[in-house]
Parts: sequence; structure tokens; C-alpha cells
Amino acid sequence: MSGILTLVPTPIDDETLLLPSTRDLLNKAFLDKDIILMEEIKEGRRRWLRYGLPREAIETFQLYNEHTRTDILDDIIKSLKSNKNVFLMSDCGLPAFCDPGQKLVDRCHDLGIKVTSTSFANSIALAIALSGFSHERFVFEGFIPANKELRTKEIKRLTKQNDVTVIMDTPYRLKKLLDELAERMPSRRIFLGLDLNQPTEFLTRGNAQEILKQLKEFKREFILILDKIS
Repeated sequence: MSGILTLVPTPIDDETLLLPSTRDLLNKAFLDKDIILMEEIKEGRRRWLRYGLPREAIETFQLYNEHTRTDILDDIIKSLKSNKNVFLMSDCGLPAFCDPGQKLVDRCHDLGIKVTSTSFANSIALAIALSGFSHERFVFEGFIPANKELRTKEIKRLTKQNDVTVIMDTPYRLKKLLDELAERMPSRRIFLGLDLNQPTEFLTRGNAQEILKQLKEFKREFILILDKIS
């Protein structure tokens, strides 16, 4: 067993407070002596106190940003492997979305360490952050056409698209989509996020065939992300 990396999105304005469920989780993280990573200590401290979280926790914050990640990434992974939970907060908004946290999420997926997030309202941005894929550029393709001819043409086009690509479809076509991707792009890395922010949430990465072998139930809400062509 290993610990869990939890992304903790925070409001982008200075008035909105954290959801009670998120605040309760962070209170518990402090009591359990889990690791709390902050992008900037000063700004993190200001927001932490405004959210009504314990002042004593501030002394335990660890700085994780573009300047420190190279030095502390291995130590964070070591802590996770030792069954320590880690919580990643940015100054505001969604950690790991166009953010240094991407490297940490990516490493966790590679090592089989569970990644999740507290509540966030935008499933597309959340899926990109949870994927760990490097996404300086990404394309949102939306829903794949249901029409057979148009669908085949669209998937064929996607095989040549090199950017990180977000795909959606209805739950009852998830298996069909994975089968199509297994046929058309068998080696392409894929992130699949099922039931984001739900108790049944399931995140996985691999090629389409590897993901097909992991799933027993397919009719679930999902977002699928294609990685860049390697």
C-alpha cells in the first residue's frame, strides 16, 4: 500500500471559501501529519488562514514549485511509497493544470501511486490535471460522432494529431471507443478518468488494450485523453 496524492483546487477569487468537505479533509491531513505542499508559502499561508484552517499547520508546509520540484520530487515519492498521504495546493485554481504539479502527478501514475482530487467544477480541466500528461498545448475534441462513417473518419484523423487531445462520448460507447482506439492507435498512451469526484472514481493510464483488460463495467461517465504521439 502507498499513500495518496490529492490535488486541492482553491477558489481563484479572494472571497469564496473552501467547501466544508475540503476543509474537513485538510483539517484531518494536519492531524494525521500528512504532507501539505504549497506553491508559495506566503500566499498559501494567507489563504489557509482565511479558510479557517489551523494556524499550527503553517509550520509544516513544504514548498513545491518550478524552483524546488527537482530537489524534492524524489523525497515526496519516497513519502508516498511509505504510506504517507500528500496534498498539493497551488496559489489559487487547480494544481497540476499548466502547473509544476504535472510532473508529480506523472511520476505517481508511472509508479502506480493513486492520484485524486477534491471537488472541482470543470471536468475537462480536472481530467487533464489528473492525467499527468505534459499539456503545454491541448485540444478539446468534444464528443466523437455516433454516425459510423463520420466516426471512422474522425478517429482516423485523431491518429495523426500530435497534441494532447481530450475526447468525450456517451457512457454506453466507452467500450466501442476503446476498441476503436486499440485498432487504430494500439501504442498511443491514454488516460481514462471514470466518475470524476465520485466515490466510484477510477483513473488509469496505458494503451487502449491495457485499459480494456482493467475494466469490468463500461457504462460509466468518462473523459478520455490521448497523450502526444511518442
